Amino acid sequence: MRPGRFGLLLGAAAAAAAALASPASAAPRVFTIALDKMKFGPAPAGLHVGDRIVWVNRDFIRHSATAADRSFDLDLPAGKSGAVVLRKAGAIVVACKFHPGMKLQLNVAK
Repeated sequence: MRPGRFGLLLGAAAAAAAALASPASAAPRVFTIALDKMKFGPAPAGLHVGDRIVWVNRDFIRHSATAADRSFDLDLPAGKSGAVVLRKAGAIVVACKFHPGMKLQLNVAK
């Protein structure tokens, strides 16, 4: 075998081993966003399609977590929580339909 072919085979074997060693995609994660004092908590960094967000209403009044693109709409009575799974990538603007001044943007990667 010529030296050039050996190097090519060695490189291909190393690439195949690296592909097997690293997972194709990370497992979905769970994030929590609290609604408190008439505002959403900070948007988590590193959101991906398939991740789950638990919305917790710590206020004494009813709120919602309503996506402007209509991908989800959670009704959150005082002291209650609800969850959504992120199904698409991109920027998702979220607001409370009862208090339109409450807004948050989620940035979701594939």
